[in-house]
Order: sequence, then C-alpha cells, then structure tokens
Amino acid sequence: MMDVQPHKTNVFANIATMAYRNLLKTLHNPDKFLDVIVQPVMFMLMFGFLFGGAIAGNVHAYLPTIVPGILMQALISAAAGSGTQISDDLNSGIYDRLKSLPIAHIAPLAGQLFADILRLFIAAVASLTTGFLMGWRPAAGFGWVIVVVVLDVFLGWALSWIFALYGMLAKSSTMVESVSLITMLLLTFLSSAFVPVKTLPHAMQILVNINPVSYVIQASRMMLNHGAWPTQAWIVLGADVLVVAIFAPLTVYVYNHKN
Repeated sequence: MMDVQPHKTNVFANIATMAYRNLLKTLHNPDKFLDVIVQPVMFMLMFGFLFGGAIAGNVHAYLPTIVPGILMQALISAAAGSGTQISDDLNSGIYDRLKSLPIAHIAPLAGQLFADILRLFIAAVASLTTGFLMGWRPAAGFGWVIVVVVLDVFLGWALSWIFALYGMLAKSSTMVESVSLITMLLLTFLSSAFVPVKTLPHAMQILVNINPVSYVIQASRMMLNHGAWPTQAWIVLGADVLVVAIFAPLTVYVYNHKN
C-alpha cells in the first residue's frame, strides 16, 4: 500500500496569490487608483501653482519644499486604502469564503499587506514624476531619490498595519474611509509639508514639531537637497520598526479571532 503524504500548504505561494488577487481587484476598480495616482498628481499641481508664488516667490523655488510633503501625503493616503479594502472584504464575506479553501489561514491578510507595497511605490512614482514634470530636480542626485522612496514606502507600509487593524475593528468601510481621510489631513497639514514652520503661530509650531510626519519630511528634504543621512532618518527608521513590531502582532491576533 502506498503511503499518502499529508498536504503541505505552500504559505509563500498562497500569500503571493492573495497579493495578486488584491492587485487585480485594484486594477478592476478604477476608483481604487484615486488615492495612489490621481490624488498626488492633483495636489502637486494644485498646491504648487496656487501657493508657490506666495510662499517661495515662484513655483520652481517651492518645489524642493512641496515635493517631499506631497510624497508623504500620497503614501499615507495609499496606506489608508489597506484598511478600506480589508473592511470591504470582511463585510462582503470574502474572507469567510477564502478561509474555507485549502490555503494558509494568514494568506488573505498577508496578501493584502504585501500588495500594499506596490500601491505605495505607485503613489511615490506618481508624486515624484509630477514634481519632475513641473521642473523639480533633486539637488543630491537620483540615487538619494531611491533612498528616500524606500524609507518613505517602509513608513507607509508600517502605517498600513495600523489601518489594517482599524479596518478589521470598524463597523463599515465608510467609517474607515472617513477616519483615514481625517487622519491623513491632520498628519500632513499639521506638519512642515507645505509651509515653513517659522511662519506658523507658536501653538501650532509646537504641534508641527511633535508630529512624526514632520520628521519624515525633514529627513527627506535633507537627503534630496543635501545628500546626507540625517538624525531624523534614523528616528523614522526606528519608529517604522517599532510600529510594525507592535501593530503586526495585534493585527494578526484580531484577524485570527475574526476568522
């Protein structure tokens, strides 16, 4: 009699399949591209041409200030989309169907989070390409652009775990979208993304200086404009690792108890 070997689930293949499924879902829903392509392009053009002259004298002089700010805004918005998609899948019963398949239990969640990495890179490319077409050039060279994109995308991916956790706890995807939008606006507008901090009222300067997004933007500007890895970059990198270390286990715990 032949021995029958037990079926061994290929976890990595399952995660890759789920990531591909989430990317296809994005491709077949054009509205999912709003936060990764349309929004960064729109804000770069609108803020650049509306405020460039008032803040920096002209659009070209304003671009070194606004490009890192719009880049971070786009990545926060793209990261927030993770929570919305997870909430949609939970409320539609997709996860209930997926867990009945002979796949790794963690694959649907992990697939979503890994698909987010590509969404974040698309948002970064859309932001930087728009700035480049408007006349922005990184003074430190394109090698530092890659460093900044990798650091900022890692931050966006870390934030995806927070939004994913909220997506599983929220009662509806509409609530997730509303809270995500408010969070994105507060984090970016109460930062050094668009205006010099010294021009703000004293009370607002305090809020801006303790906003973690300000550290990311300051680090990005230092690398793009001066070609140096500043202290703020180490702080951002350490914060990213800490966020993943805290929220990844929490998100997986909630996911396991919901499915």
